[in-house]
This record gives sequence, C-alpha cells and structure tokens, in this order.
Amino acid sequence: MYGVCGCCGALRPRYKRLVDNIFPEDPEDGLVKTNMEKLTFYALSAPEKLDRIGAYLSEKLIRDVSRHRYGYVCIAMEALDQLLMACHCQSINLFVESFLKMVAKLLESEKPDLQILGTNSFVKFANIEEDTPSYHRSYDFFVSRFSEMCHSSHDDMDIRTKIRMSGIKGLQGVVRKTVNDELQANIWDPQHMDKIVPSLLFNLQHVEEAESRSPSPLQTTEKEKENPAELAERCLRELLGRAAYGNIKNAIKPVLIHLDNHSLWEPKTFAIRCFKIIMYSIQPQHSHLVIQQLLSHLDANSKSAATVRAGIVEVLSEAAIIAASGSVGPTVLEVFNTLLRQLRLSIDYALTGSYDCIITGGTKIIKEHEERMFQEAVIKTTGSFASTLPTYQRSEVMLFIMSKVPLPSLHHPLDMAGKAGENRNRLTQIMLLKSLLQVSTGFQCSNMLTALPSSFLDRLLSAALMEDPEIRLFVLQILISFIDRQGNKHKFQTISTISDISILMLKVDKCSRQDTVFMKKHSQQLYRHIYLTCKEENNSRAHYEALYALLALISIELANEEVVVDLIRLVLAMQELAQVNEDNLPLYGRCALYALGAAYLNLISQLTTVPAFVQHIHEVIDMRQKEAPYMLPEGVFAEKPRLSRNLDRLGPEILFRQSKISEVLGGSGYNSDRLSTPYIPQLTDEDRLSKRKSIGETISLQVEVESRNSPEREERAPAEEITYETLKKAIVDSVAVEEQERERRRQVVEKFQKAPFEEIAAHCGARATLLQSKLNQIFEITIRPPPSPSGTITAAYGQPQSHSIPVYEMKFPDLCVY
Repeated sequence: MYGVCGCCGALRPRYKRLVDNIFPEDPEDGLVKTNMEKLTFYALSAPEKLDRIGAYLSEKLIRDVSRHRYGYVCIAMEALDQLLMACHCQSINLFVESFLKMVAKLLESEKPDLQILGTNSFVKFANIEEDTPSYHRSYDFFVSRFSEMCHSSHDDMDIRTKIRMSGIKGLQGVVRKTVNDELQANIWDPQHMDKIVPSLLFNLQHVEEAESRSPSPLQTTEKEKENPAELAERCLRELLGRAAYGNIKNAIKPVLIHLDNHSLWEPKTFAIRCFKIIMYSIQPQHSHLVIQQLLSHLDANSKSAATVRAGIVEVLSEAAIIAASGSVGPTVLEVFNTLLRQLRLSIDYALTGSYDCIITGGTKIIKEHEERMFQEAVIKTTGSFASTLPTYQRSEVMLFIMSKVPLPSLHHPLDMAGKAGENRNRLTQIMLLKSLLQVSTGFQCSNMLTALPSSFLDRLLSAALMEDPEIRLFVLQILISFIDRQGNKHKFQTISTISDISILMLKVDKCSRQDTVFMKKHSQQLYRHIYLTCKEENNSRAHYEALYALLALISIELANEEVVVDLIRLVLAMQELAQVNEDNLPLYGRCALYALGAAYLNLISQLTTVPAFVQHIHEVIDMRQKEAPYMLPEGVFAEKPRLSRNLDRLGPEILFRQSKISEVLGGSGYNSDRLSTPYIPQLTDEDRLSKRKSIGETISLQVEVESRNSPEREERAPAEEITYETLKKAIVDSVAVEEQERERRRQVVEKFQKAPFEEIAAHCGARATLLQSKLNQIFEITIRPPPSPSGTITAAYGQPQSHSIPVYEMKFPDLCVY
C-alpha cells in the first residue's frame, strides 16, 4: 500500500505489519476491526513493543496530516484510543508520549475538525487511570492551546461554538488528569490558573441570560446542553471543588483580575453570579479564604470609583450570606475593621472631593451620590456579615463598632478642625451608628448584662444626648433592637391610645432574674437619658415614636413592679416638664410630651390590670378628647398636627395626677411612697460632656471635678439628724440647690480659665500639701501598734505605756491572710 516491494514486506517487523493492516484501502471504510483486534492482542502479549507501536502510528499520522489525508488521520486516532483503553502496563508511559505528540499535532492544525478530533482523544485519555506515575510529562502546551480555543473567534457561529466547547472540555481533561496527582505538573500554579480561569469566565460571560438557574450544583441536569456557558460553569465548579486549602488563593485571584480588566464590577450581576458559583463549589471550611481575598481586593481598590467599590462590597454581602456560619473565619474583627475603614475613607472622599495620593495629569471627579451609594452598600454588608455570626461574636462586633464612634470624653475630646472637622465627625457618627443598627437588627440574647456591658452602654447613651437629631434617633432605634426579643416593636410603630390592647396580640414573658439584675444596674441611667432626650428642642415625630416604643418594650421585656413604678414616675416627670416648661420647649414638643404620656400610661395601665388605675387614665383621656385633643397622640402625631397655645392654662382634670395614681396603685401592692416621689434625674459629667465642643471646656470639666476636693472645701458642715421634714425640705429645695451648684461650678471654671498661672500653681500646691498630710495620718494609724488585750500596763513611773506585739505574733482574720 505504501510502495513496499513484495519481497521485502515479510522482512518488516511484525508490529509494523499489524499497524499497516488496520488501515483500509479506502479511508471511508473506516478502521479494519479484525486487524485492530490482532494489533491489540499483540500489544497485550508483548507490552515492550507498545512504545514502538505508538511511535510508528505517530509517524504515519504526522505524514497523513501533512498530506491532508484526513480519513487516515481519524483511523490512526481511533486506533490509538483503543490501544490506550486496552493497555495498562508499565510501558504505557512511552506510548503516552507518542499519543500526546499526535494530539498536539492535531491541535496545532488550522482545521477545526482536527482540533476537535484531538481534543476528544485527549479527553478519553484524561479519563484513564494510569497504574504508574509519570515524572516528566508536561501539559503546558495543552493548557495554552485549550485556553486559546476557548477564546475562538471563528466567523461561523456553529464552528466557533464547537471549538470553544472543545477547548473547555480539554481544560476539564487537563484538570482531571493532573489535579489529584502530586507527581504531575501542579495545575494550581499561577501560570496555569491565569489561563484556565479567565478562559472559563470568558465563556460564562458571553451567555444570554434567558433563564435563571439555581447556583447549587445539585440542581443541574446531567445531560450536557450544547452551550459553552453551561459547560464552562460545570468545569469551573469541578475545578473549585477539587481545590485544597493552599490553592484557593491561586484560583480566586484570576477571577478578581478578570472582573477588573473587563470592568465587570458594574453592573455587578456577573460578579455576583461568579462568586455564587465559587461559594457553592468550594469546600465549606474554605469559605473564609474567599472572604479574605475579597476584603484584600477591596483595600487594593480603595481609590477606585465608588461604583467599583460598591460592586465589590455587594459581592461580599452575597458571599457572606451563602457562607453562613464560619464564613468570616478566625479574623472576625479584621473583617469589620476593613469595612469600617472603607466607610471612613468614603466619607473623606465625599467631603474633600478628591482621592489622596493620586498622581495624574487630570483630576478625578468624585460624585457624592455614588459615594453615598457605596456607604449604604458597606452598611448592608456589615449587617450581612453579622447575621452569620454566633451571639458572642456578634456582641464583640457591636463593641468594636461602638468603640470606633467618635464621641467626646474627658480624656479624648473630638477633633474639631473647623467646619470640615465637624462634618467629618458627624457623618462618621451617623454611618457607624447605622452600621451598629444593622448589626443589632434581629439580635437575640438571653442575658442583657453580657449583651450590653457597661462600656458599650455608656458610650451608646452618651451619643443619645448629642445635638444632632439624626444621631439621637439612631441611638433610640438601636436600644429598641436590643430590648425587643419577642418581636413586638412593629406593634408600637405608631403612638395611639387603644382602649383594648389585646388586639395588639403582644408577646409578654415574665421578667427573668438576669433582666432584673440588668435593670437594677442600668435602669436609672436609661431613665435619665430618656428624660434628657425629651428635653431636646429639635425632636421630631420619629423621636417621640421611638421613645414610646422604647418605653413600651421596657415595660414588656424588662419590667417588674419596681421598674413599672419608676417608668410611671418618669412619664409623670415628662408631663411636668411640658407643663412647667423651664427649658422653653417649642409648642409641638410640649404637646408631643403630653400625648406621649397619655399613650404610655394607657398602655401600662392595661398591662398592670389594676381597675382603678385603668379607670383614672381613661377618665383623663376622655376629658382630653372633649376639651384638649391637642394633648392626645391622635391629634398631635397626625399629618396636620392640632396644636394649641393655651397650654399654660390647663385644668387639673386633663392632667394625670401623681397623688391619684399613687393611691390606686398603692392599694394593689405597689410602692406608694416611691410613686408619690417626683422623678428628678441626676446629671452626670458624661451627660454634660456629650454636648461640649471645645478642648477648653473639656479641661474646664476636669478642673471642676478636681476642685471638689480642694482645700477651700475642707471644712464640712456637721451632720444633722435626718427626719421626714428634712427629706421633704430637700425635695422641695432641690431646684434651688441645683441652681446654686451650677453657679458655683461656673465660678470655679471661670477662675481656672482667667486666673494667672502663679495662683493656679499655688492652689495645686496647697492641694498636694493637704493630700500629704492625710497620707501621713493614715500611715501613723497603720503603723501604731495595737493595745494590749488587758488594756494598758502602768510603768514604774505611773505613766501608762502601750504593750507592743511583734507583727509575726499578731492574729489576723482568715480573710486578711494570703
């Protein structure tokens, strides 16, 4: 057939004769099956000849390709495939080398049919499990060639689709052949991943979103559709599913680079789809590595456009939801630190209008609405992360966020660098509190003491007294989220005086011991801040609705008899605040306080189920409906509030009387003495400091605190007997005493601000002398030996002297011995 002389044909090696016999005279007849069976039997009987068979087949195939005899090329590849499937001996490595050489020759061809033929043969080879390892085999060419086929741009769409699908199948074959064999070339190296992953994403990207599919691999059909996108997705899932811990980074990095290079973060649909595939495909314990990669990429793009950063953050949010528990890994606070850092950077960008450290010819225009969109995305992502965490980690995150809120304190005054500094602090406070609100939403805890430690609650409540009404509203909403554990807060969204609260279907549980301890420790602090918040002139309807919800939830979640009494006293003090109006509240604020008191007392009276109490509250409400509807929530908190300027001439019948309430509740076992005592908040240094702006005033407060122990106050009034009249007089004169105290403090502050340095130094020196004298007295008392058990001993001269006992012979109580 090939021009060999008949006399010399018998001298040819047997394996060559067997190989020649499998080729028919007409290539359209296909492989000669009987001769192929003889060749296979010979290869199995003499495996040492297998490498020569492969080399001879390779030689014939290369010659046929060059002569464009494609029918014989197909026959040769079919023969090679059958030999590969049948032979699993130690000599197969040399045969494989010839096989891969022939596949490479086909892939180098410009004919699409030959490329597809070579790919199909390689895929069959990839599914064979070899008995012996190969130390020197390389697949670099195949990775490069298959990746190139994935990006085919052939003019004919059908041929282009077939070539791309062949390229994807070839990459899938390379992955299957190498990913689990440590002796093979490491397919996870960046040089390979940088070709494989972008090729798969390229085919995923060019799919028509005709139908929505679940990203879960369990819901995909086993029948492969003739669609490069479907095949690329399955290949990507298989690749990521085989990724070990140390290979995740190399697999994810090309995805991020591809999204950057093709500007696919905006719109973010494709980016979210890619990372859904990733999160559902990798092993669950590796999810936090993907999160860390995204966070690092966000930091690297901190000076990119706001839309790009927003896209990355949205992908983070979706990834956190999919990963669920354990997604953040061991570096929980680092995740939130990165998000909050990006939030602060965005605030600075929006205020300054430029990115720092950008060396370009032109200026980059920053759009404020895009930065605001990015900030909202960060806040949403913060909530998504927190929702996946267990309760104890969530508490740590809330403490961490609250520690980042810039608040004035004794030792750390706010940085007020002009108007820009004020705006920066205000925006930072608002954004961090919004983040905290997102984290606290849905937070459930059985022990309020551990969920709201003093360090957290003090900072949160100090923010409740800031001058900005938006900040105060966020604080109230955060408190409501913490306290509402039964899901009742949506039932108090509007303020009203319902005659029967059973229609609200409230979920009420008995106050636990932990809640009782929490209220004993923090109740007065809560009441004080609620009362002081009511005195703010710029409160809006939303503030009063939040205050009502907060009071109602405290009554349902944390109330015992003592708490109920204190809440009633607090609300009556609000009524007194609106009636006396010492703080010159606006007309709407006074009417709102009256309405708030009516709504809450109506609620608490029905919760206590004391008939006389309920009757008194309903009588006052009915009287207000007739004569003063502007003192009820239905009139005040409407779209067009009904207000009246006649608040200074109100009759006693439309006011809730403390004496009457004390009488009716005292008869039902409540503490009537405590009920009859008006509520007066005790102002603290932190409350005043929350509204301070300058460093000078902060220092003045420190001086004021120190001046309480100055030598000028050394003399003290003698103790007087405490009687009922004394207590009554103290209560009546409390306002005057507070005014005197305020004047004294003003004089002290003025003295330290205006007095010369020598006078202040002398004052401090006198204080130090006083302290030293007190310490000397304490040392004398401590060192002085104890008296003798029998009193004093008289010496020879008739003078009593103390009998000293050595220290090692003294008997100390057990609690004092270490």
